[in-house]
Amino acid sequence: MEIKNALAELRKEKKRKFVQTVDLVMNLKNFDVRKEALNTFVFVPHGSEKKLAAFFTKRSKLISTITEEDFVKYKEMKDVKKLAKKYDGFIAVASMMGKVATKFGRVFGPMNRMPSPQCGIVLQESDDMIKVMIDKMNKAVRVKNKEMAIKLAVGKEDMSDEDLVENIKAVIKELESKLPRGRDNVKEVLIKFTMTKPITIVKAVARRTSGEDEVKR
Repeated sequence: MEIKNALAELRKEKKRKFVQTVDLVMNLKNFDVRKEALNTFVFVPHGSEKKLAAFFTKRSKLISTITEEDFVKYKEMKDVKKLAKKYDGFIAVASMMGKVATKFGRVFGPMNRMPSPQCGIVLQESDDMIKVMIDKMNKAVRVKNKEMAIKLAVGKEDMSDEDLVENIKAVIKELESKLPRGRDNVKEVLIKFTMTKPITIVKAVARRTSGEDEVKR
C-alpha cells in the first residue's frame, strides 16, 4: 500500500487521549542477527523535540546540564536509572566521556542513553556546537536490533502526512544502505501508530521488472 494511503487508514482508527507515535517495522530476511545486528543511527528530515540533557564542564543556558560536581547526586544505581528515564537522550563534551562512561555506562549502555561518537558527542561546549547537536539529536533515530526485525519511531501522528512520508522514505533508504545486502535483506516494511495494528507498505515479493522494491509516496 502507498504510504499516504496507509497513513489515511491509520488515522481512521479510534482516537486516543495522547499523541501516538508513528512506528516503522522492517522485517528482515537473509540476515544473520548474531553477526550482522545493527547498532547505529538513522536521521529523519523532520525531527521532533526530545527531552535532552548534557554532561558538560560548565552550565549551559541551552540545555539541562550535569557537571562532574553533580555526579555525587547519583551514588545509587536507582538514581542513575531515574536520570536515564528522565531524558530521551544525552549529549557530552568529548573531554568528559571517560568519566561519563565510568559513572553511568553500566546503566546508560543497555538503555541506549550513552552519548555516541555518531550522535551525542561535541568537541567543544560552544553555543553553536550545542545547537547543531541538539538539532541532530532531535532528528536521530537509534537502530539496535537483536532479532529479525527493526522497530523504529519515525514521527508523531500530529505531524503532516507530507512530513511523515518524507521521514518514512528517508528511514527506509538509510536502513537499506546499512544492511549488508541492502534491499535483499528486506522481507517487508510496515507502519503503525502506537495503539493500532500495522499496515504493510513494502513487500519483498512485490518486485518490479528492474528487480527493485518500490516505496510509493
